[in-house]
Amino acid sequence: MTTDPPRLRADARRNVEGIRLAALDVFRAGGLNSPLDEVARAAGVSKGTIYHRFGGRQGLIDAVVEELFAERIAGIISEVAAIEDPVERFEGYLRRIWLVAFDEPAANDVLLRTQPGSGALTALCERANEVAGGFLADAQATGAIRADLSAADVYVLIWERGIIARACEPQHREGFIRSFEHTLRGLHADA
Repeated sequence: MTTDPPRLRADARRNVEGIRLAALDVFRAGGLNSPLDEVARAAGVSKGTIYHRFGGRQGLIDAVVEELFAERIAGIISEVAAIEDPVERFEGYLRRIWLVAFDEPAANDVLLRTQPGSGALTALCERANEVAGGFLADAQATGAIRADLSAADVYVLIWERGIIARACEPQHREGFIRSFEHTLRGLHADA
């Protein structure tokens, strides 16, 4: 016989939802390593309440990662999958992922796997890498993308761009785009 978990009182449910919404805002602005004190302050609760309700940072991240980033990744995959040309599809995927890493600190943290203890985050990264590998294989089949490029190499390229986005915050978006366009040209078979 299984027992259902106890139902939360209305005020506890409000606290949980308030913490979740505050975490989304704080993590979007500052990344997944933002202090939990900031989340608590934004939610109007104590840090202890976060630990009580979510078990700590990992539990809180797992509670918000779907809304924080999974929907974004699904949108990118859907948008790019509609591109007919396999090379444009592969390059479009990389461009969009790199721009998300530049524009959204929490998304960059997901791509960099800064929270390896999060099962939800790890599963999301693995799914994104699987999709990238499929886009790569289709692009390579055209002969336009280097045959020696592997899905692991693509993951490293995404990871490197995330590091660059984080390390070069004062960098202008246009400079970041210019830089990754050079990288994309280097992936072509005739490079």
